[in-house]
Amino acid sequence: MISSSTTLFYIHDPMCSWCWGFRPVWQQLESQLKNTIDIVYIVGGLAADSNSPMPKAMQASLASTWHQIERHIAGAKFNHAFWKADSNTFPRRSTYPACRAILAATAQNSSLELAMIHGIQKAYYLNAKNPSNIDTLISIAQEIGLDPKKFAYDLISSDTEHQLQQQIKLARSLSNQGFPSLVLKNETGTHGIKLDYNDSQPMLQAINKLV
Repeated sequence: MISSSTTLFYIHDPMCSWCWGFRPVWQQLESQLKNTIDIVYIVGGLAADSNSPMPKAMQASLASTWHQIERHIAGAKFNHAFWKADSNTFPRRSTYPACRAILAATAQNSSLELAMIHGIQKAYYLNAKNPSNIDTLISIAQEIGLDPKKFAYDLISSDTEHQLQQQIKLARSLSNQGFPSLVLKNETGTHGIKLDYNDSQPMLQAINKLV
């Protein structure tokens, strides 16, 4: 029997491209574990608020990373039109709004936390929309069945900002491995789980040994 104090933390950012690539295998692992262990999502806050355009060199680097992920992870797909000048308003290095969106969605309806995460990822990686923009996030919230007015209010509320800072603090205390990260916490301490982006079984075996 697994102790009630055993928790698997999934530390992520909805605008982390490696998190998007990891999604199919993570879903497999989650389905294998969800009835036996507590799983908690933590937003790590990849990039702080900014209204400045992303430097061209950073845009090129991230665009290259998307291609790298497609080569490294079977089935990973990105809409590279995002990086074209006419594909969106200027890209910003800012993921905090998307992280707040997850917290605002969860506060309104906890059952829609995962739907919000996936909605942001689809908008960004498949539909070339910019989740750094508030209007994009409100549109996603409406699409998944949230009250858009309440969501817009919660998105910029002090409570949501406090939750974000608390989750960032927790993420940093649990792991320094970046995003995504898996950390199992039990009565013996915290244990980082080595990720496999193409196969859930090695991670499942590592977790089962610890619990």
